[in-house]
Amino acid sequence: MRFLLPVLASAAILGGCGGGESRPQTASSTAPVPVETVTVVSQQWPDVYEAIGTVRARTAAVLSSKVMAYVQQVAVQAGDRVREGQLLVTLESQDLDANVRRVEAAETEVRSAIPEADNGVAGAKANLDLAQSTFKRMEELASKRSISNQEFDEASARLKSAEAAYQMARAKRSQLDSRLAQVEQEVRAAQIVRGYARIQAPFAGVVTAKSVEPGNLAAPGAPLLTIEREGAYRLEASVDESRLPFVKTGQAVEVALEALDRRLAARVSEVVPAVDSASRAYIVKIDLPSGPNLRSGMFGRAYFPMGSRTVVAIPPAAMVERGQLQSVFVIENSLAHTRLVTSGTRGPNAVEVLSGLSEGEKVVSPLPSGLVDGARVEVRQ
Repeated sequence: MRFLLPVLASAAILGGCGGGESRPQTASSTAPVPVETVTVVSQQWPDVYEAIGTVRARTAAVLSSKVMAYVQQVAVQAGDRVREGQLLVTLESQDLDANVRRVEAAETEVRSAIPEADNGVAGAKANLDLAQSTFKRMEELASKRSISNQEFDEASARLKSAEAAYQMARAKRSQLDSRLAQVEQEVRAAQIVRGYARIQAPFAGVVTAKSVEPGNLAAPGAPLLTIEREGAYRLEASVDESRLPFVKTGQAVEVALEALDRRLAARVSEVVPAVDSASRAYIVKIDLPSGPNLRSGMFGRAYFPMGSRTVVAIPPAAMVERGQLQSVFVIENSLAHTRLVTSGTRGPNAVEVLSGLSEGEKVVSPLPSGLVDGARVEVRQ
C-alpha cells in the first residue's frame, strides 16, 4: 500500500497528457472573416509645394510723434477699432501754443504798419504830382526866359526829390508785403507744428499695439501706436530658392490657416527677389480674401502647384493608425497579414503610401472589427 499511491498519481498525470487533451484554436483554424479588398494602384496626383508663412496686414502704420513732448492723453487701447482722422494721442502743447502766439503777434504788427505805409505812399505821390506840375510851369517860363536859371534848377531838384521820396515810400510798402507773406508762412508753420500735438488715425483700422501711456515723454520717431487696416491681409511665406522658377506674380494658390481650419483661394501679389543668406529662402506675398476672423500673426501654409507626380495610394479606410505606427492588412493566400507602411500626402479620398506596399497588392478596406494578423478571410466583391 505504501507504493500504491505514487503509482496511481503517475497514472493520473499520464492520463491527463494523453490523446484526449483540449488544444486552443489558432486564428487560421477559426471561421474565415468576410472582408472587402481594394487593389493598390498608381495614380497621378498634383505635385504641390508647401510653404509656411505668417499673416500680415497689407497696410499697417506705426504712429510716432514728430516733436519732443510729454503725452497728455491716450484715447485708445490695443484692439480698439478707429475711424480715419480719429484723435488717438494728445501731447502737451504749451510751448507750441506760445510759438503760434509769437508769430501771430508778429503778423499783427506787420498788418498794423500797412496803413501808415499806404499813407506815406499817398503823401509822396501828392508831393510828386505837385513837383511835376511846378516843374512844367517853370519849364514853360524858362523857355520864355521869364525866370532865372536858378529858379528852374530849384524846380528840377524838387521834382527829383519828390520822385525819390515816392519810390522810397513804395519800396517800404513792398517790404511790408514781403514781411507779411513771411510771417503768414511762419504762422502756418507754427500751426502745423502745433497740430503735431494731436496724433490722429491715418485710416480706419484696428489698434494692434500700444506702447505709450499718459505722462510718457514722446520722442520723435519712437513708436506710440500701431494700426492695421481691416480686411486687407496677406500671407508672407518663405519659399526655397530652388522653387523660384515655379512661383510667379498673379499665380493662383491655396492657403490653409490653422486658426480658421479651412482653405482659402488666394493669389500671389509680390515675389521679393532678395534671398535670405541664412535660410536660402525668399519671401512670397499672397493676398488673402477678406474675412471677419483674419488677424495679423496667424500661422498659415501656402500650396503652390508644381505639375503632377505618380503615387501609390489606398483608401483612408484601409489604414490602421496606432500612435506613430501605420499599417494595413494585406491579403495573401486567403490570410490577412499586417504590413507596416509609411504614409505621405492625404487627399479627400485616398492616402499616399510612400513605402510598404507595391502596385497590384490587395488590402482590406474597409476594416472589419476583430480582424487580426494571420486571420483567414473570405474576400467578397
